[in-house]
Amino acid sequence: MDVLCFSPMELAAGQVCPIAGGKAAVLSRPAPHRESANEDAVAIITVNHHAGVLVVADGLGGLPAGEQASTLAVGKLIESLRNAPQDEASFRGAILNGIESASQAIAELGVGAATTLVVAEIQGHTVRPYHVGDSALLIVGQRGRIKRQTVAHSPVGYALEAGLLDESEAMYHAERHVVSNVLGMADMRVEVGSTVQLAPHDTLLLASDGLLDNLHTEEIVERVRKGPLTRVVDDLAGECSRRMAFPEPDRPCKPDDLSFIAFRRGGSSL
Repeated sequence: MDVLCFSPMELAAGQVCPIAGGKAAVLSRPAPHRESANEDAVAIITVNHHAGVLVVADGLGGLPAGEQASTLAVGKLIESLRNAPQDEASFRGAILNGIESASQAIAELGVGAATTLVVAEIQGHTVRPYHVGDSALLIVGQRGRIKRQTVAHSPVGYALEAGLLDESEAMYHAERHVVSNVLGMADMRVEVGSTVQLAPHDTLLLASDGLLDNLHTEEIVERVRKGPLTRVVDDLAGECSRRMAFPEPDRPCKPDDLSFIAFRRGGSSL
C-alpha cells in the first residue's frame, strides 16, 4: 500500500496522482485572508493497480484543535489500512475500524475537537462511499446526471433530502452549519453507502464544505462533468476563491478552507 498524497497543509495549486487505474486531482488550501492553519486534511491511498481509497476530512471551525482532529482522522484511517490484510475483501472493515479509532483518538484529546470525514473506496469500476458529517461525495456522469450524492448529517441536510427545503433555501439557512454527526462524538455513526458502478466518463468528487458553501450543486456538476481534471480543479478552485474574496449579493459566499478530490477511471478524459 502506498500513500500518494497525505496533507493537513496546503496543496494550493492542485496535484494529479495515478490511482486505481485512473487519476485523482487533489487541492487543499486555507481560507483567504486567514492566518490560522488549514483545518482540512486529504489523502490519496493506493492499494494495488485497480484499488484505492480517497479521503477528505474537515476539522470543525470554532472548536479547539480542528487541524489536529482532521489530521488524526486521515492518519488513523491510513494506519488501519496499512495494518489490514492487503486484499480487497478487507477494505470495508479496515475503513470502518480506522474511522472508529480516529473518533476515539479525537475524543481522547479532551478539548472538544471534532471533524467531518468522507471516504471513497474504489475497486475497479465500483465506488463505495462512507461519510460522517457534511463533507460530501458526488458522482456525476458526462451529461450531468448525478448518480450518487451523500446527504449531510445535519438538520438542514435532512430537511433538504426530505423535500422540506429547496437547495437555495438550504444554502442560505441560518442553521446550515449545525452538524449533528462528527468524529469525536460519543455517538458518532458512519453512513456506508451501496456500491456505484463508474462509467468511463463519470467523475467522482469528494469535498469539504468550503466547496459546497460557495457553489450550488448544479454549478459544481457543470464544472466537473467534462474536460480534463486539471481544468476541473482550476475551475472549481478559481470560482470558489473569487466568491470568498469578492462577495456578491446574488451568489453564495462563505470564506472557509477549501479541499476536494476529483477522480476518473482510466480511458476517460483526464
